[in-house]
Amino acid sequence: MSNLKESSKPNADITDYEWEITPRTVKEVIERLQKLTQQKQQNLESLQKENKWLRDQLDIRLDKPNRAYIPSVPEMLLWAGVGLILTIGGTFIPAYTIAAPWSWFGDTFGVHTLGVSYQIGAALFIACVGGKNAALISQTAYVLLGISGLPIFDQGGGLNYLQQPNFGYLLGFILGAWLCGWLAFQTLVRFSSLIASCLAGLMVIHLVGLIYLTAIYYSTGLKEGISLWQAIAIYSIHPLPGQLAVVCAVSLMAFTMRKIMFT
Repeated sequence: MSNLKESSKPNADITDYEWEITPRTVKEVIERLQKLTQQKQQNLESLQKENKWLRDQLDIRLDKPNRAYIPSVPEMLLWAGVGLILTIGGTFIPAYTIAAPWSWFGDTFGVHTLGVSYQIGAALFIACVGGKNAALISQTAYVLLGISGLPIFDQGGGLNYLQQPNFGYLLGFILGAWLCGWLAFQTLVRFSSLIASCLAGLMVIHLVGLIYLTAIYYSTGLKEGISLWQAIAIYSIHPLPGQLAVVCAVSLMAFTMRKIMFT
């Protein structure tokens, strides 16, 4: 037992004289009660900390469905590889559409070409399911592999492709896919948000392509002596309806994939 004479008074209202004449047994009881109170206070603080931690964990679990999903590094690298393969393959696969059933004739199903390939669709699709970093890596690798000599562009590859009027659109894949991937993971997965992300990415691709096309026109000129407006019609205006149809299909596919993967 500690020295009770030197122990602190339990209440400041008690005078020193009153504390000195207080019986020893009463002081012992008071000291035990003080220690018990301190112990209870420590236990209460410990329980409060534990309760706060549990509440934080519960809030995280409850709020998880309401937050945008962030792909992990392994997922990002996996999707980057898939995106590169899809973009290369999509370059050489033309996009088709099926006409309404009432327009079918004979044994045909009214299949019509959209006049574009799945190249842009692949770039935007991987952005919607893999995120901005996967899109950036896959499209950067695609462009670098193409200008290094691999014939993975629609008209081959190599450094001479830098003089092609449509090379700016390939450069636009990098920025457009990154923007699409960034927008696609800013909110919960919704079809409207995914299609808006793809449309924003498509606009950036055309913007970069038009800037590069204009620079080529005023620096070296275009082949076959076509005018700038003719080139814009060839590379931007004419393919746009088909690309919009591909964007709609890609957005639906990405929405389905994200729902299946719970992202």
